Amino acid sequence: MIDWAAFLVVAAAALVSSAVVVSLYSLGLRLLTTAGRIPTVEPAEFTGAITVLTPARAAKNAKRARKARKANPLTAGQKRLAQYSGYFCFTLCGLIVLYGVYLIVPALHT
Repeated sequence: MIDWAAFLVVAAAALVSSAVVVSLYSLGLRLLTTAGRIPTVEPAEFTGAITVLTPARAAKNAKRARKARKANPLTAGQKRLAQYSGYFCFTLCGLIVLYGVYLIVPALHT
């Protein structure tokens, strides 16, 4: 027999926790870009369905990032606070995921 109330509790918890993790991650990215730390990946050779930036496109993105960094109206202290807040958001994301793994794996409870 299925306990539908427990099923609904688990479904709601999964929905809320996934929304929290995605929101924290996107907030962390936003804070890092506000601080001028735009996450970029250097072009590399990959096989499969991975899209890779060409060197010209990467240079264009780097130029755009430098221009945005110059136009940033924040002070150095505000940028540092935004950067540390972004890292804090990523840390919270990791801790939430680790807690979820702890709840799922029964061997960790004993």
